[in-house]
Amino acid sequence: MRKTINNGTHSYYDEGTGPVAVLIHGFAENGSIWEIQQAYLKDRYRIITPDLPGTADVPLTSPPTMEEMADYVYAILLAEGISKAVIIGHSMGGYIALALAEKYPQLLQGLGLFHSTATADSDEKKEGRIKSIKLMQQYGSETFLRQTLPSMFSPSFKTAQPDRVDAYVQLCLPCPTPSLIAWYEAMMARPDRREILKSVTVPVLFIVGKDDNAVPPELIIPQITLPRISSIHIFDGVGHMGMWEVYEASNVILQQFIAFCQK
Repeated sequence: MRKTINNGTHSYYDEGTGPVAVLIHGFAENGSIWEIQQAYLKDRYRIITPDLPGTADVPLTSPPTMEEMADYVYAILLAEGISKAVIIGHSMGGYIALALAEKYPQLLQGLGLFHSTATADSDEKKEGRIKSIKLMQQYGSETFLRQTLPSMFSPSFKTAQPDRVDAYVQLCLPCPTPSLIAWYEAMMARPDRREILKSVTVPVLFIVGKDDNAVPPELIIPQITLPRISSIHIFDGVGHMGMWEVYEASNVILQQFIAFCQK
């Protein structure tokens, strides 16, 4: 069920009953990216999937920081009377999950980095984002998204399931250009949060794709020993989109992790 609060400024999907898990989408996406996972998990848990500020349904009023987007998610949970939740984020959503863990540690039952990282952008990564911003400013976001988004998938998946790759592109195309630029700027400005991984006392989930060019394994592997309790899953032949590329395995991992966090 799609809901809104605060006169439509906050939008999210709310399905199921029981212990709460929040699934936060990534760059150019919206909450529907988790549709398969929500359908699978809702029989056991209550699954909240926000549409972040900047999606087509939640226009930006000003460029948000990661911390402000964490506040946005927290406001949804407050409105629903939720005081404890497992927070899992895909890519940019993982950066927001980390900001939530820093600002609202009392909320956290578990933390998940789904193809995401606690490190800040490297200088090289920032240069790439600046080039992408200039490309979008000059030619619009559709050209950029059509060129960039297919690379989120592994080569084998792109060959085997081009229709799914195109479906992902179509899902992301409605995201407005100003939002994409604002999100990139927020990602460039985010701090390193590896200390959060060290300080959290709840379990931390790492989902890694061996063919992930956006958040490569060599960036993540050094982080998996930082938390007190880590759950680590490395997918062979998977890129940046495990929730689509290997959705059945991803569903089971999420279900088991959420269950573990309730113990």
